[in-house]
Amino acid sequence: MPRPAVPYRSNLRREIAALAARMIAEDGISDYGFAKRKAARQLGATSADELPNNAEIETEVRTYLTLFQDDEHLERQRLLRVAAAEVMRELEPFRPYLTGSVLEGTAGRYSEVDIDLFPESAKEVEIFFLNHNVDYEHREPRRTQPEAPEAILVFDWGDVPIRLRIYSPEVERLHRRGSHGTRGMERARLPTVEALINNTPPATVDIEP
Repeated sequence: MPRPAVPYRSNLRREIAALAARMIAEDGISDYGFAKRKAARQLGATSADELPNNAEIETEVRTYLTLFQDDEHLERQRLLRVAAAEVMRELEPFRPYLTGSVLEGTAGRYSEVDIDLFPESAKEVEIFFLNHNVDYEHREPRRTQPEAPEAILVFDWGDVPIRLRIYSPEVERLHRRGSHGTRGMERARLPTVEALINNTPPATVDIEP
């Protein structure tokens, strides 16, 4: 269900949110904080009070996708969710959850599929990939919070970029907010993702691993 519109404190604040949303949808920027700071610089904002919060930016992202990428967005959204479900089936022993913009329905043209894993050991996932000849690369996780991932692995599933965040089993029980600190759906197991796919208009694109 769409979230209600968020009131804005000023026109400049809304302009920053709208420009940040365009960057996220069109330029592949996934970090809301980076997008709004970049938008603020371009629009000449000098006060922190003019910076929109993440919920305001997410509202503008949804509006932008509806206005400018509607049919493409629906097709891309389904393609990404189908890819997520296929990867989750392969990685079921490691307790996968779909998170982020693909789950929330705000994924743009260049979005990655974010999947969280909770194996007994991050090495188990890497051994699984090696045994199945999956090419992947490491990204350095941000160690700013106690529940930060132990490892981040990225790879392509067909033409779809996948980002795996690997956590210790203890983190699975912690309460998580939605992507970018918003209050959206936090994370979803495979049956929920399959239900989302079945409720989405079918696309004409097939995904092959």
